[in-house]
Order: sequence, then structure tokens, then C-alpha cells
Amino acid sequence: MTFFTHFGRYLLMLKGMISKPENMKMYWKEFMHQCVEIGIGALGIVVIISVFMGAVSAVQTAYQLVSPIIPKSTIAQIVRDTVILEFAPTLVCIVLAGVIGSKIASELGNMRVSEQIDALEIMGINTRAYLIMPKIAAALITIPLLVILAMALGIWGGRLAGTASGILSTDTYDRGLIENFMPFNVRFAMYKAITFAFIISSIPAYYGYYVKGGALEIGRSSTKSVVVSCVMILFADYILAALFL
Repeated sequence: MTFFTHFGRYLLMLKGMISKPENMKMYWKEFMHQCVEIGIGALGIVVIISVFMGAVSAVQTAYQLVSPIIPKSTIAQIVRDTVILEFAPTLVCIVLAGVIGSKIASELGNMRVSEQIDALEIMGINTRAYLIMPKIAAALITIPLLVILAMALGIWGGRLAGTASGILSTDTYDRGLIENFMPFNVRFAMYKAITFAFIISSIPAYYGYYVKGGALEIGRSSTKSVVVSCVMILFADYILAALFL
């Protein structure tokens, strides 16, 4: 029953945030602020993870491909497909669930506990639309862009690690990137990125918006939101793979 209670309240929250803005300029300002907070704020960790993700993938792939029959360009193909299909969308979004999700839950939880949300509602502002909708909209735009950046940096990190360790030359790596390339993989990664972005932004917003208590409950709600978001990302990853692949 607890699951159905939370799920029903979550759906009502999503329904309540879809309304005509009271002040479009104010909503636009909040939307741009969230784009900066979510996109620029997580840029550094995405860059670091993506480069090393591609580098480790290239080195470990070369370690396992010991047969002389398999061409070296296969390493680039495996790095390209693993980065695009799984590492860039899934691994990066799991990290972003911790970085962005905890921030959203803590911010809304602090506003709820300090009665700022109640004050906005007394002023006649739809707090779901003003506080939650810009966060979800900003995540749906910035997180797919971060995933695209993670793809490029992951492939570049594999190229850098492969050439620096002497595993394969740059020409061989570049040739392997082109061989047997399927554009659908990039499109599928975007499907995953958009789905994960909605999960990362909406679930922590729910836990933060409905938190009760004090600072201790805010911490627990933030932790719970990250855990649930990560589990839902992995579950959605399986569902999308079963549907599209």
C-alpha cells in the first residue's frame, strides 16, 4: 500500500505542475537558472568520468583480445559501441542522479521545512509548476547534451589511451570507428538519456517536495531519492533495451 500511495502522489504531482504560468518571464528565468545549475554544475564530473571511461574500456578490451586473427580496429568498434550504448547514457546518468538528484531533493526539502513553499502557495503561485517544472524541463534539455558530450569524450579517451599505450595507431583506431557503425545506436542512447533525465529530475523533486520534519528528514529524503533514482534508471535501462534492441 505504501508503494501505491507514493506512486499516486507522484502522478498527482506531475499532473499539478502542468498549468499555464502566472508570469512567463519569471518561469523563464527559473528555467534558465536550472539549466545552468544542472548543466554547467555537472560538466566537470561528466568530463572526468567520460575520458577515463573510454580509456579503461580501450585498455581492457585490448587485454582480452589476444587472438592474432582479430584485427586491432575491432578495439575501436567495441569501445565505440559500449560507450554509446551503455557507458555514456547509463553510467553518466547514475552519477548525475547522485549529483543532481540530491541537490534537487535537498533544495525542495529545505524550502518545504522552512515553509517557503507554503508562503508561495498563499501568494497564489502553483508551486509544483514554478519549482518542479523548470527543473524537469532543464534536465530534459541539458542531460542529453551532457550524454552527447560523454560519448565524444569517451571515444576520444579510448583513442588517447590506445595510442599512448601503444596498443594501436591513430589511423587504425579511426578506421575502426567508421567500420560497421549503426546510427540507430546514437538514437537509442538519446532515448535512454531523455528517459533517465526525467527520472533524475522528477523522483528527487517528489521526495523533496513532500518531505516532513527537519534537517534529519531532509538528509534521509535526499538519500532515498538517489537510491530510488538509481534503481529506476537500471530498471528503465532494461525495459528500453528489451523494447528497442
